[in-house]
Amino acid sequence: MADPDWSELIDAYGTAESIPGLLESVEPELDSPSWDDLWSRLCHQGTVYPASFAALPRLTQIARSWPAEDRFGPLVLAGAIVASRDQPFGTIDAQVEHAVDVGTLATLTEEAMAQPGVATEPSTYVCLFQALLAFEGVEVWGEILDGLNDGEYEVDCPECDGHNFIVLRNDRAFSTAESLYTKNTSTKRIPLSPADPTPMEGIAKRLHSRVVADGQNEIAAMLRHVFGRATCAHCDAAFRVDEAIIAYWNA
Repeated sequence: MADPDWSELIDAYGTAESIPGLLESVEPELDSPSWDDLWSRLCHQGTVYPASFAALPRLTQIARSWPAEDRFGPLVLAGAIVASRDQPFGTIDAQVEHAVDVGTLATLTEEAMAQPGVATEPSTYVCLFQALLAFEGVEVWGEILDGLNDGEYEVDCPECDGHNFIVLRNDRAFSTAESLYTKNTSTKRIPLSPADPTPMEGIAKRLHSRVVADGQNEIAAMLRHVFGRATCAHCDAAFRVDEAIIAYWNA
């Protein structure tokens, strides 16, 4: 495929003329300034642009040319681009228009997830798993699975519309009315009720079974809470956590 005319493409800051140079200069080390620039221009706070999709073939080439343990940068950026629904310059379905690259990216991600270093680093695993779900066309979780790394999901109670935070950190799993970032220790915290994995179906079963098979026990425990039940910190109504997360994402 011929290289696009980047001067005619738009990124977050206008013309995308700088994108080829940034793509040429990236290195596996994630502290490379080029990665920050690419994220800022191609997936700015989750928003994507025509240049974002034009960069997918090159991101695929980079990931393919690097050892599996070094692919985190191009795979995660490409996954975020593919998953994003925030497309102010016209909707592009990457699963259709970049099907070959997306399929290749999925294979390269599977290879990266199988590396020993990934298997021992839960946060890296979550980001790569999210990218894999994006490449496989899994909605919602292909964009927000990394809430597991943040340790919090925001939701609204389906009964009273009260805003809740679902906290998943270490051995703590509870609903509360304020983010832990406020450091308000007096806020009421109501323990979550984790799901029993045995009767899980659909996406819940798929996600949980995969992380268990990959030996990610910490992530598996968090997923049981994500697919479990919470109590509203405002009105004490019980609700399913995953349904509230999806509703908030779709709002």
